[in-house]
Parts: sequence; C-alpha cells; structure tokens
Amino acid sequence: MRAIRETNFNLPGQTAFYRGKVRDVYTIGDRLVMVASDRISAFDHILPKPIPCKGAVLNQIARYFLEATRDICPNWHISAPDPNVAIGYMCEPIRVEMVIRGYLAGHSARTYAEGLRTLCGVTLPEGMRENDRFPEPIITPATKADEGHDEDISREDILKQGIVSEADYLQMEQYTRALFQRGTEMAAKQGLILVDTKYEFGKKDGQIVLMDEIHTPDSSRYFYAEGYEARQAAGEKQRQLSKEFVREWLIANGFQGKDGQQMPDMPDTFVQEITDRYVELYELLTGMPFERPSDTEDVLQRIEQHIIKALS
Repeated sequence: MRAIRETNFNLPGQTAFYRGKVRDVYTIGDRLVMVASDRISAFDHILPKPIPCKGAVLNQIARYFLEATRDICPNWHISAPDPNVAIGYMCEPIRVEMVIRGYLAGHSARTYAEGLRTLCGVTLPEGMRENDRFPEPIITPATKADEGHDEDISREDILKQGIVSEADYLQMEQYTRALFQRGTEMAAKQGLILVDTKYEFGKKDGQIVLMDEIHTPDSSRYFYAEGYEARQAAGEKQRQLSKEFVREWLIANGFQGKDGQQMPDMPDTFVQEITDRYVELYELLTGMPFERPSDTEDVLQRIEQHIIKALS
C-alpha cells in the first residue's frame, strides 16, 4: 500500500500552508483544510518511514468522535470529503493541551517510577502499580509548543502566567471531564478501556471550541478490557491499542528523543504491524470495517479532487 508522506497542493483560494508533525494544513478564507498524512511521530520526532493507512484511520476516528460529542462541546469540524481530509472552521488556538488520565500509564507511570508523587500540581496516590486505575481521572495539562517538546504545567501556573483566564480554564476542565466520560463509555461498549487522552481547544467568535482530533491512537491510549484485572493481579503488561508500543520499540532500540540519540531504522515488518494495529483500533472503536485503498489508486490525486469539489 502507498503511504502519504506529504502533500503539496495549490488549492483554489489558498492563503497559507503549514506542515505539522502529522497534518498538512491549508488555509482558505475562514476555514482550514487538514490533510492527515501517514507520518508518525514519537518523542516529538517524526519517524523516517510513513505508516500506510494511518492518516485515514486517524481522520475517520476523529470524525466519528467529534460527531458523537457535539452535544457536550462545540467543535471545529465541518466535513470530511475524503478519508484523509477534514475541513473545519479556523479558531484561535489556546496554547494549553488538556491531558486527562484515568490510569497510571505512559508518562505518568514513568514519572511515578522515578519516585515523584506530583505531576502538574496533582498529587499521585502512594502504593500504585503501573496501569492501576486512579481513584478519579486526573488532569495534567501541558503547554502547546510549536516546535520541540510540550511541557508539563500546573493549573496554578497556567492561571498565574495568564495563559488562559480562570473562567475559560474552568470551562475547558468541565469539557475535558465530560468528553473523557463519553469516550470511556463508548470504548467500554466495544470492549476497550480509554486510559488517557488529550484535548485541544480554541476560540471562535468568543466561544471555546474543541479542535483537532479526539480519541485517536495518536492522542489516546486504550487497553483491552477483557483480562485487564487478571493481568494487573499477575503483574503483567496490559494489552493495548495505542502509539505506546511504538514508543516502547524505540526505547528498546535506544531512542527516546534525547540529544545525541540516533533514530533506529524501522523494518518493513514493524511498519506493517503498526498499520495493522491502527486498522484494528478503527474497527474496534467504530464497529465498522476499514476500507484500505488499492495499490493502484493515485491517493494524492484522489485527495486533491475531493478537496476541490468540497470547496466549490
């Protein structure tokens, strides 16, 4: 299957272009056209090989959850004219990622293993093991960086630095908890546990709006619900569907994004495994089969034609 490393369209009415870690973003009037490429990032570095189907999976999962949560929070999304494309309203981004964690996993588990018991101003309970459930989900915000690493930050520091007003921050907290609850319920119906995720918000016409993707494997971590308790009791690793297994592979191959470390080359077999895991998560979360593009299809031409048709 062909993978989309990047796009370089010249769309009608285009006034700006931005290439992010994963998305190519075209500005047209008051709207953004986001093309989800097959690039994959970890530890704030883009990996050398793109992952076939990854962009389409992310885009379609995000659309699925954005539509399913409109009753909770307004969002930026207008349409998805192509499996890899989302068109939405331009918003003024709020430079804070709202990270919410239901379990001690990933970054929080690594912090805990270092002996720290405070994360982003939140006190972590004693006596926890990796992948244990928190008594209540915790919010651990991060400042949103244009380049480099996002940085952990506490609620107190966000307000003290004036990054967000107190009223807006409280609204984002309320949305974050409600969205996480909905995502948790939807995952449970499909036999999955939503472990942690992040939400990005912006403002449109003075109103806080949910931006970007939600509940995708790039922004979220999922465990299989079946056997979770037994694996925890036995001290075994949890079966998960998320990008964490990519991070674990990189760590095992000597890379964590630190200075002086060299990115390892991913074998084709591992690239295929990543594709299969992304497709599996799509089908598990949505309950619908994923349609893979044919090897003969000109994917870039298809995407450009669909965008132009939608804009016209």
